[in-house]
Amino acid sequence: MADPQGFLKYRERELPRRRPVPVRIMDSKEVYERRAEDAPALVRQAARCMDCGVPFCHNGCPLGNLIPEWNELTRTQDWAGAIERLHATNNFPEWTGRLCPAPCETACVLGINQPPVTIKNIEQSIADNAWDRDLIRPQIPQRLTGSTVAVIGSGPAGLAAAQQLTRAGHTVAVYERDDRIGGLLTYGIPDFKMDRAQVDRRIAQMEAEGTRFRPSVDVGGAGSLSGQDLRERYDAVILAMGSTVPRELPAPGRELGGIHYAMDYLVQANRVVAGQEVPDQILATGKDVVIIGGGDTGSDCLGTATRQQARSVVQIDINPVPPEERPANQPWPTYPKVYRVSTSHEENGERVYGSSTVEFLSDGSAGEGQVTHLRLVDVDRTSGQAVPIEGTERIIPAQLVLLALGFTGVPAGGLVEQLGVELDARGRVVRDETFATSVPGVYVAGDAGRGQSLIVWAIAEGRSAASAVDAYLRGETELPAPILPSTVSVSV
Repeated sequence: MADPQGFLKYRERELPRRRPVPVRIMDSKEVYERRAEDAPALVRQAARCMDCGVPFCHNGCPLGNLIPEWNELTRTQDWAGAIERLHATNNFPEWTGRLCPAPCETACVLGINQPPVTIKNIEQSIADNAWDRDLIRPQIPQRLTGSTVAVIGSGPAGLAAAQQLTRAGHTVAVYERDDRIGGLLTYGIPDFKMDRAQVDRRIAQMEAEGTRFRPSVDVGGAGSLSGQDLRERYDAVILAMGSTVPRELPAPGRELGGIHYAMDYLVQANRVVAGQEVPDQILATGKDVVIIGGGDTGSDCLGTATRQQARSVVQIDINPVPPEERPANQPWPTYPKVYRVSTSHEENGERVYGSSTVEFLSDGSAGEGQVTHLRLVDVDRTSGQAVPIEGTERIIPAQLVLLALGFTGVPAGGLVEQLGVELDARGRVVRDETFATSVPGVYVAGDAGRGQSLIVWAIAEGRSAASAVDAYLRGETELPAPILPSTVSVSV
């Protein structure tokens, strides 16, 4: 650490400027601006890193990012060294730098009594600067092993596994049921959070390295490759198809029109932004929109509905309002449940806490069988259960309802059934400490085995599953050692 007093000189967090709300809600471009004048602030923030004897930020990051090392390289503006250190643990830092909720920052030692280092922004800036300086290039393997691997799903877990195995010399094919590679990164994440170009150039890098991509192939579906086909054609298979079964809300009136799963809505909106035609698109324009679910997916729906010029947007969370400060039962360096404001919340909408949906209603004004209102009730959760509070029922308008309640696992039929892998009670593919399923040669990584989680965990598991598959195929591996699937993750 060249500046041991950096954290004393620079006590405040400095982040890039967000585009003004009235401007950014008129398009789908990224919220944060990239400006040359932000470079000095970035260097100051990197200088705040204390280079702790025990860097708890490592513990906070599922990837084990070498944060103090690349903070110092950023301070000295050694971009080549910084991206090398960052790539040592993270295949796609420009994605995590934009999308990860940064548990590393809540574990920052400086954060005990000062604002923590802006680790997430530094990570993104290292990657962005590396792309600008042509420091990120294909890493083509010097020789091929002769082994073949199929990766099912092209989200962050599948892509991380595929890149690691390709670089190890295996021939890897990535199958994606959608028409474009990237999984939820392509059609599930709004462009105002991460532009699609961030995905496309990584795909181009991987293609140059030798990874083969097979979009528009619904493996296990009718008329497509079956589980048996995969096992006959490939020496190993990695299931990385995510957790895609949406959680339902079985309230009276659920059959009414105008009630949709959040991901159906977001995927359609993102397709339109990508220039595709979407017949009968779900639109928020001119409607009272209610989003049920207080997480990031609900926030993405809010930002999208705002850009579609919804009349009003309400996001409902069954949990009580989180505290502003870290609660006593969630001490440093844990990831605390505190009140957070996303860029979408800055732009528009009302957040309602401690409320539950009692019934979906229709008065016929939006068309026969179409939802027009919701009946809500406040709930008491001190017992752990949602107990309705008498006298708090009320009705709010809603011509579009979006269910952002998370996911409950992988589909039990199709490929899962054909391969014969086991599922647990939560709908996740059962695996051991090496990410191996009950079927020899079949592995699982990411949300399909872990359950709904963070992008940083998906990449970590993809890398770890790749090392396990490499060892399975060759008897040994030089790829990073696996992490245990049972390791506790951050829940947000």
